[in-house]
Amino acid sequence: MSALFTPLALRAVTLPNRVALAPMCQYSAGPDGLPTDWHHVHLGSRAVGGVGLVLTEATAVVPEGRISPQDTGLWSGAHVDAWRPVTAFVAAQGAVPAVQLAHAGVKASTYRPWAAQRGGVPDAEGGWTPVGPGAEPFLPDYRRPAALDGAGIAAVVEAFGDAAGRAVDAGFRAVEIHAAHGYLLHEFLSPLTNHRGDGYGGDRPARMRLALEVARAVRAAVGEQVPVLARISATDWVDGGWTVEDSVVLAAELAAAGVDLVDASSGGASAGATIPVGPGYQVPLAARIRREAGVPTGAVGLIVEPEQAEQIVAGGEADLVLLGRELLRDPYWPRRAAAKLGAEPHWPDQYARAF
Repeated sequence: MSALFTPLALRAVTLPNRVALAPMCQYSAGPDGLPTDWHHVHLGSRAVGGVGLVLTEATAVVPEGRISPQDTGLWSGAHVDAWRPVTAFVAAQGAVPAVQLAHAGVKASTYRPWAAQRGGVPDAEGGWTPVGPGAEPFLPDYRRPAALDGAGIAAVVEAFGDAAGRAVDAGFRAVEIHAAHGYLLHEFLSPLTNHRGDGYGGDRPARMRLALEVARAVRAAVGEQVPVLARISATDWVDGGWTVEDSVVLAAELAAAGVDLVDASSGGASAGATIPVGPGYQVPLAARIRREAGVPTGAVGLIVEPEQAEQIVAGGEADLVLLGRELLRDPYWPRRAAAKLGAEPHWPDQYARAF
């Protein structure tokens, strides 16, 4: 029996296998943040391909929380209606539809990667003033953010909770909180980006406060049956930054706040980080958090081969593997991997003649 293709129960939801589509921004929504046919096909084809958990891209809880003007959102009833056909199709293929709720913080209002321009998008082109823990831009050509005050922080927490409630209405069966990659929640966590002197900055408990408040708000909004995941940057890869030791503490606190699985990524708080990128380079982070915090984890980062993914789960390094670029190259990777590992690939009837 392949460990990778055993079910995973998270609260009232059971994933059919341990393969997840990692959140990957598509930069293909309209200026109103509504998902398009691109999202329907992109997410739906991975569900047809056999992914157990299909996560959307970073989906903004407020308009100013988008990375680019082309990011998706979930801040209104119109977004609920637009997401419903997507979630219904994903679920009909046997996969669990999930949304990653996000706020880009000081990295907001930037051009999408293939645009001719770089840096911050001006108001005249649909941009806006970002917000963050302080007023320093992430890079010199990014827009200068406004520092959040107490009321602004409270509004962020409320926005995450409201968006989580909308997610359930839209048919998402799990919710992930994005607290990684130098976006808003990570900006508050990391000492590299949080220099506040109030109750949301300073020592580690104060820097963790916003992420934990968001986790509690999301859990309250979705109820007790819906799984809540949290993606964190387990290390900044910079001396003096956020560390894996910090992440062990955070993971335990997130679990106490109602988070069911910690998705362990890394980096993003500093453009100068030296990251040892290679096959499975972040797996040891997930393994350590799982072992020392006693919480389920997801491993992500250059996981390519079926045998590699199998060993991660079978060896107890993580409970879930999240694939990104490999699933862009091959939406049917899970079914091919199942066949290679001796599990039943369960091809759709429409495709059976090919196999």
